Amino acid sequence: MSSKSARRKSSPNAAGQAKKPTGRIRRKENQEFAADMKLRTLRPEELLHPAQLLARFTERAAELIAQLPQDVRPTPATVNAALRQGVLEAFRTRDEHIARLVETDLLASTPEQGAKAIRRAVRASLVDMGVRVVEEADEQELFVVVEGEGEGFELVRPAYVDQATDKLLLAGQLRRIPAPRTLPEHDGTSAVDVRGDDAK
Repeated sequence: MSSKSARRKSSPNAAGQAKKPTGRIRRKENQEFAADMKLRTLRPEELLHPAQLLARFTERAAELIAQLPQDVRPTPATVNAALRQGVLEAFRTRDEHIARLVETDLLASTPEQGAKAIRRAVRASLVDMGVRVVEEADEQELFVVVEGEGEGFELVRPAYVDQATDKLLLAGQLRRIPAPRTLPEHDGTSAVDVRGDDAK
């Protein structure tokens, strides 16, 4: 057996390591993703417009109000005003959410932006929308312990809390680890003091 053959057999690829995707595979994946996005794109007739949604709610509300005793029925004007305000607020919230997603998608599609920049953009969007991201184990009621042993804790996954309602959106995860050893107490002479004496 020649030395070239021996080198080929002992190369990383010959040992069974996974190969990187080729240009052909990437093109195929991109085409499949584009086709999936096209299928998932809503048609104009599938979209809900505020006026259409308000008309549906108003019709349903009229049916429910008709079942109430006459002396406790709210006026149509009151019901319509409340429904209109609710629908407009819902669509305003939707617009804000979509705007954030558009910004994140644009950032992710920019070649020079790395994963760190994208993560920061997503985190900033969450914070701006009133989501508190808890990454400290002090608030243990927001976390579940998933594994490990010991008295200390290590963050596995942050917890997400809606600040408007104080609702836990997603519980965080902690891993138990041995508690860090406490440093022995000194005699009152700090490192700064020692350096100061030496400097004199």
